[in-house]
Amino acid sequence: MGAIAVVLDHTTATALHDPKDPFNEAVAAFYVQASRGLGTLYAPVLSLTVGDTERPGLLGYINGLRFIQIEAFDTEAALAATELLHAGRSWAAVHAIHAARPSAAFPSGRYLLTLTPNAYEGTGVQAVHPDQ
Repeated sequence: MGAIAVVLDHTTATALHDPKDPFNEAVAAFYVQASRGLGTLYAPVLSLTVGDTERPGLLGYINGLRFIQIEAFDTEAALAATELLHAGRSWAAVHAIHAARPSAAFPSGRYLLTLTPNAYEGTGVQAVHPDQ
């Protein structure tokens, strides 16, 4: 089995940021796997920005982690976000959804690691809980 690509949404980034969070260890296990070259973690900057409003310091913390790549919010992401916002999706979710959807770089998409997989139903992404 090859390395997997995993997108963290604001909920899993927050869990990783907070050592007292009940899911901290489960998310940290993905970080450890990435540090060993067994996968790559991505964090969409817009999701982190929204998360930072609820958990100050989140964006800076995740940005400082060596084995997480920050996903830029570019024009393509903005176009997808607009579509998703019109469909009723939250600001916190739109960039994570875009990052996890199939693309030229990831034809099969990327897994979306989230504490709220039901929030991503009907979006075309593979949303998984870290304990599953």
